[in-house]
Amino acid sequence: MKVIIDTNIIIDILEKREPFFQDSYRVVQLGLDGKLDTLMSAGAVTNVYYIINRSLHDTNKAREKILALTTLINICDTASDDIAVALTLFITDFEDAVVAAIAKREKADFIVTRNEADFHNSPVPVINPAQFIQRFPEER
Repeated sequence: MKVIIDTNIIIDILEKREPFFQDSYRVVQLGLDGKLDTLMSAGAVTNVYYIINRSLHDTNKAREKILALTTLINICDTASDDIAVALTLFITDFEDAVVAAIAKREKADFIVTRNEADFHNSPVPVINPAQFIQRFPEER
């Protein structure tokens, strides 16, 4: 199974945000265990860097976290076709539309996010980490 991991899931993990940390971490851990193919858009990586750097106030530590992230999750480039598809999706937030377009191109089974409403009209089903863990116990 292949999933696109949204920015908020990574921030939950890196900042250990409760009560979301455990479920978000479990989804990414499934990728590390080889039970799940976890992907992330390149644009999401820049967003994570911005948020982490703002929180840490230390560019070196923020870069270290990004380097670690890129060893855990496969990063997908954004292609010009993704932008064209995103413009047709009627998803209010353009960044989320691009993630949905990448998920479609990559033939992802789900987009894992805590902001499910933001992906209304997504061509790929959207699920939050807690629901994913409950729905797919065989992936545990």
